[in-house]
Amino acid sequence: MSNAITIYHNPRCSKSRAALELLNSDDCEPEIIEYLDTPPSRETLEALLDMLGMEPRELIRTHEKEYQEAGLENPDLSRADLIAAMIKHPRLIERPIVVKDGKAAIGRPPEKVLDIL
Repeated sequence: MSNAITIYHNPRCSKSRAALELLNSDDCEPEIIEYLDTPPSRETLEALLDMLGMEPRELIRTHEKEYQEAGLENPDLSRADLIAAMIKHPRLIERPIVVKDGKAAIGRPPEKVLDIL
């Protein structure tokens, strides 16, 4: 297994910055993916959801304007529809997400990322 750690990071988010600081203080050198600039592919998002044990709705930030504008509260939207919306509007993806050895954690609170190290 790889010791590689990846963080899907938004530098403007205090929780994301705090999670990255925790990783760095634990002598980790994570690969940093600024997912607003480089949104995950459908395959990557599917893999992240699987590792997190979540459905797309659980990973969507419902208070973002894109959520309302895209009508994502509609319960009839499919898994594929929701994933497509997160790819098109990456601000909708909850953050930060840290991945190591096939496990993932959302850093809310930031200390939760330590559970997979």
